[in-house]
Amino acid sequence: NRKEVEGLIGFFVNLLVLRTDLSGDPSGRELISRVRDVALGAMRHSEVPFEKLVEQLAPERDQSRNPLFQVTFLHRRRQQSALRLGGASVRRPKVDRPTTRFDLEARVFEDPSEIRLEFTYSTDLYEPATIKRLLSHFQTFIEGLVADPDAPVSRLPLLSASERRSSLEEWNDAATDYPRDASIHELFAERVAANPDATALVFGDQQVTYAELDSRANRLAHHLQSLGVEHETLVGLCVERSVEMVVGILGILKAGGAYVPLDPSYPVSRLALMLEDTQASLLLTQQGLVDSLPDFDGTTVFLDTDWPTISSRPATAPTSEAAADSLAYIIYTSGSTGRPKGVCVEHRSVVRLVQNTNYVELGPDEVFLQFAPISFDASTFELWGSLLNGARLVIFPPQVPSLEELGRVIDEHGITTLWLTAALFKQMLDSHPESLGGVRQLLAGGEELSAPHVQRFLATLAHRRLVNGYGPTENTTFTCCHVMTRESVIGRSVPIGRPISNTQVYVLDKNMDPVPVGIPGRLYAGGDGLARCYLNDAELTARKFVPHPFSNDPQARLYDIGDQVRWLPDGTLEFLGRVDRQVKIRGFRIELGEIETALVRHPSVREAAVLCHGDAAGEKRLVAYVVPDESAKPDDEDLTVTLRASLAETLPGYMVPAGFALLDALPLTANGKLDRTALSAVECVEEGSKERFVAPGTPTEQRVAEIWADLFETSGVSIHDDFFQLGGHSLMAMRVISRLHTDFDVELPVQNLFAAPTIAGMAKAVDVLRWAATSSGDGDIDSDHEDFEL
Repeated sequence: NRKEVEGLIGFFVNLLVLRTDLSGDPSGRELISRVRDVALGAMRHSEVPFEKLVEQLAPERDQSRNPLFQVTFLHRRRQQSALRLGGASVRRPKVDRPTTRFDLEARVFEDPSEIRLEFTYSTDLYEPATIKRLLSHFQTFIEGLVADPDAPVSRLPLLSASERRSSLEEWNDAATDYPRDASIHELFAERVAANPDATALVFGDQQVTYAELDSRANRLAHHLQSLGVEHETLVGLCVERSVEMVVGILGILKAGGAYVPLDPSYPVSRLALMLEDTQASLLLTQQGLVDSLPDFDGTTVFLDTDWPTISSRPATAPTSEAAADSLAYIIYTSGSTGRPKGVCVEHRSVVRLVQNTNYVELGPDEVFLQFAPISFDASTFELWGSLLNGARLVIFPPQVPSLEELGRVIDEHGITTLWLTAALFKQMLDSHPESLGGVRQLLAGGEELSAPHVQRFLATLAHRRLVNGYGPTENTTFTCCHVMTRESVIGRSVPIGRPISNTQVYVLDKNMDPVPVGIPGRLYAGGDGLARCYLNDAELTARKFVPHPFSNDPQARLYDIGDQVRWLPDGTLEFLGRVDRQVKIRGFRIELGEIETALVRHPSVREAAVLCHGDAAGEKRLVAYVVPDESAKPDDEDLTVTLRASLAETLPGYMVPAGFALLDALPLTANGKLDRTALSAVECVEEGSKERFVAPGTPTEQRVAEIWADLFETSGVSIHDDFFQLGGHSLMAMRVISRLHTDFDVELPVQNLFAAPTIAGMAKAVDVLRWAATSSGDGDIDSDHEDFEL
């Protein structure tokens, strides 16, 4: 065969395009055979001009790359030699050397004493360190191939011993000494003993000391134990942000139970499903939320109106069996099967988050803002980052705030440590950056941070720390954090950083082997932050919480996060995207499959698909593509309104699509799969009102309509269209209120928009406030304002 090859080489006067077949995960020996066959076949047709091949294939042109190939290979042999591989080195080409026409040129020079591999590369695409790693990986691969030619190619090594040590050990060296065997309430008791008169909570005009909070929680704990709460009893908790909320959480933990946060804004049917799934026999709530609750057969305790009875219980700490490995809470997240899933988190996981950490400084001098809903695990950091470290926790009022109101609270209370969703961070920096000037530690996350906004924050707000917090609920709020200061260099994206204390992360391929620096892989997390399981779902637990392949502990597990990331050369992680269809909008994790399941349950829907779209401003919205059942008319305008109303009865507001498109059929690819690219090009209907179009009739309505049109990136909004049916949400409502404040100099509460979510209603409220501000109050109201109601 060598003579045949050498004879064919004599005719090699043209570029040959080679494509290696790796299907079926061949062995190294089989791969060599395939490459040989491909090379010989190409050489037999070497007379075909390369230009003719390009003409026949007609590849799509892309100025960023060669249309057919990016790598060239040249082999030169002088005479027979033994294989000897040396080390890898990289040098920059001399100035008089020609530039490469390709991304990468590989040349093999075979001399009597050695085989030398040389890469010539485009410096616009590669750094010298990248090429050196590539050479090292190739050498490691060849050594593995020689050592075991019958092993599948996918299992042959790429990483050198030092690289493997870096990714598995050095970059995971995050162990710290923290109270691993203590429960949440035990550590809280230590803070009470250390400084009982320190202020623990601030809520409006109320200030509660650590001793007072401890006393109230103890009384509640005794009361709960008298109602049957014991070790790991699940207790539903449906409350608004308030002192009662914190007392309720702490009281449940002190009694030995675990709390199940229930968001009062959720549909009643969803709250009922959670109570049924947990089999909770006890529900803590507030009297004003009765109408928001489902029918409940268990015992209901009202933390406000029942307090006279509760307050008669002992103020001393009760006895319970709760320990570090006991259940602390269950938070429900969106589920791909159409049902939300409960994530069971233990005390130790929470303690690991906020004790002796490496991503934030926590202590008695900090002032936290409690802003996240307790059904959102960012509240875990807010609550216990504060209360387990002797800090002050300022509880934001329960209503949805405007950006001005949020900024005012931050300023008035001197908030030093603040957590915001990525979207809210962006809005605050755009509209009220001065409100963030006093915040010493700002944590943002929930979804990708805007690199330009991060750069602006770091450049304008000196001596501040910005932390990109990343992690799923299954690993207790944060898995990785990227800490940034004014000296940090931010490129096109913001890294998610390194593992936080007592956490490990691994970037693995499909065989659970570590991947090299710069290569995309699937992210897995381990350590003390891992949740115990998914409630009542052993199959999903086994699939997502897998055995730890790099631990000597047979009980150790890794959580498959489902995100695609890559290591950067400095040991930080860069987020690349999801490997499934999960999305994040305004910090909320959403399984698109859950929305699709809810849609196809409707009798008027035959098929449905949901996509997440982003606009030029970075705002994300959900769009549903629906194939109506034969009994439903595709052009029936009532159908989208009906579907919105149906979804709102079962899904949280953030999961109801902003737009709907009615189709005859869902587009499919050539292999019969859903063509999501084709769906993205379909126009959707985002107008939720069935009323005929009514143009603005007053200057105020005209300006409000312009604000809406700008935010929704559309035109022709009727003054009677519903803000939320158009795709509006709470964060967008905050932007509307902020724009109104700028344009009209009025302080319109966000609740006005929820009460009258139309241009007409908002314009009327603005005019009332403007009139009230200019009126002396002793004259008659102008006739144009007779129907105004303050």
